[in-house]
Amino acid sequence: MPIYTYRREDGTTFDIRQRFLDEPLMTCPATGQAVARVIQPAGIIFKGSGFYVNDRNESSSPASKNSADSDSAPSTTKNEAKPKSDSPTKKTKPAAAVK
Repeated sequence: MPIYTYRREDGTTFDIRQRFLDEPLMTCPATGQAVARVIQPAGIIFKGSGFYVNDRNESSSPASKNSADSDSAPSTTKNEAKPKSDSPTKKTKPAAAVK
């Protein structure tokens, strides 16, 4: 059952638990003053990814900011094929480092 908030004539408020089908109160059960139902905003909880500032854009994440620094270092992954020759491979400087 939902809880409704009512405002008395003197400006004070109180909460009461009522069914959806119950008629709104016209008088306060405790004081007998005239009352009006106060409309409250719905409580919304966002769950999941995409609701936080840092989930919005991948380019603003700290990992992608560091990727510019790691461009000069070669990256290897587990699935990347490695050369099987016994001769040493020629290492070249990245294009960004050449002047």
